[in-house]
Amino acid sequence: MSAPARDYYETLGLERDASAADVKRAFLRKARQLHPDVSDDPDAEAKFKEVNEAYSVLSDPRRRQNYDRFGDADGMGGFGSMDDLFSGFGSMSDLFSDFFGGGARQRRSGRGRDMAARIAVTLAEAATGTERTIAYDRLGVCDDCGGTGSADGETPHTCPACGGSGMRTIVQQTILGRMQTSAPCDVCHGTGTVVEHPCETCEGQGRVPTHEVVTVDVPVGVRDGETLRMAGLGEAGWRGEVAGDLVVEFAVAEDPRFVRRGDDLAARIDVDALEAILGCTVEVEGILEGESFLADVEAGSLEGARLRVEGRGMPRRGGGRGDFYGIVEVHPVADLTSEERETLSRVSRSHGGRIAPELEAVAEGRAPSAKHWPRP
Repeated sequence: MSAPARDYYETLGLERDASAADVKRAFLRKARQLHPDVSDDPDAEAKFKEVNEAYSVLSDPRRRQNYDRFGDADGMGGFGSMDDLFSGFGSMSDLFSDFFGGGARQRRSGRGRDMAARIAVTLAEAATGTERTIAYDRLGVCDDCGGTGSADGETPHTCPACGGSGMRTIVQQTILGRMQTSAPCDVCHGTGTVVEHPCETCEGQGRVPTHEVVTVDVPVGVRDGETLRMAGLGEAGWRGEVAGDLVVEFAVAEDPRFVRRGDDLAARIDVDALEAILGCTVEVEGILEGESFLADVEAGSLEGARLRVEGRGMPRRGGGRGDFYGIVEVHPVADLTSEERETLSRVSRSHGGRIAPELEAVAEGRAPSAKHWPRP
């Protein structure tokens, strides 16, 4: 195990007993100084990445605990939990670009934008349901002002610059005459309202870039491409307006044993030629852990024949299960003894079958059996 090259607490200027709120405030303070959009420091981008890395660890309770215990955010030796299969679908740098820009784009309604995540699960996990922990960056509610954007709790009032319209008209004199254009108001950032004493932490927006860790319940029987909408976990609204949602899409991986069609499952059933002729019962390993069941292969089954076992497919969310379909695959019998071949040749001959020339005389009783043949 090797310790990180830098001390994350030192990077953010914190003591090791700093609270979660202290971590967020320190990160915002450092990010304001070092973000490339506002800093003239030639090393600003590299320093901002260091600050962002420190924050991504110290703002995640599990990773911070690992870091405090082992000096490694992902545990001893760098082997982390596989729960975080999805991480960082929002760029913290991009969030700060929006933050410093005042979010003039799309600010008229005030509602936060929806965000999207994609979670991969195996077919077996989809059959039982499971949990996934995802980490992502978003514009979240400012803890210091409670999302109001005001330092003293005052109610926002109409912007004097745009009269509450959120837009300002700019008139320019050109060689073609006076030209008039409209743009979002740079005073209220397109919202139509302002606060007299804005919160210093969020600069009056009511929201700040933040790192989130969320546990997602993967439902039983989830299908590939299915989505789950988690209300209020998207981008926070402007000054307390409604937050957007987090829309999670599930990607169910293909399984090496089963093919899924809706709630039904299909798998290959391997039998040899004799089993296909006589019929047999095959034990099948099911999709659920420790599950097995019996499937009957009918006598005379051909390659590609289908069999059905009710209630052994994918579990359904509301109860019950789909069906299992077995696709018969017939394999030759390669290890027959001479006596067994003779016996089968006689059976085949009695049914008008074609047999190898060296066995034809034996099948007709005109030649000695293999046990009387000389050894090669």
